[in-house]
Parts: sequence; C-alpha cells; structure tokens
Amino acid sequence: MNTTQEVTPEQAFEFLESTLRLTYRITIQDGRIFIGNFACIDKQKNMVLSNTEEYRANEPKGRYVGLIMIPWRWVVKAEVESVM
Repeated sequence: MNTTQEVTPEQAFEFLESTLRLTYRITIQDGRIFIGNFACIDKQKNMVLSNTEEYRANEPKGRYVGLIMIPWRWVVKAEVESVM
C-alpha cells in the first residue's frame, strides 16, 4: 500500500484484514518495541497483538508479555513483517 495516496476506508479495512495473524513490529513513544501477531484493532485504532515480546532500549533480550493492547496514540511506527 502506497502511503502517499489517498486510501478509502474500504481499502484500509482490506489491508488490515490481509495482515491478520502476521507479525507486526510496533514502536511506541517511550522507545519500547513490541513484536507480536496482529489479532485485531478497534474503532479507536487500539491494536491487539498476541504472543508478544517487549524490547526496551539498550536491552538485547526481550520479555514475553503475551496478549497486549497498544493505544494508537502511543504508536510511533507500525511495521508488518514482509510476506514472500
């Protein structure tokens, strides 16, 4: 999906639906990174990830946090793992 062009709500929904259960890497405002499987999103754009690991700055080892909800207002970057 090209981020420089207008996206209709239907296109956005189709894209999100196509990435269900794929691995996302979410970076939030405080620098933490969450890597987990995309489970769902609500009307406020809060993302739910399952089987999630949390990574903090300057700590190479992650911490398993399981099922989490990340408020969209905290998200700095959301990346989906490439699909071959």
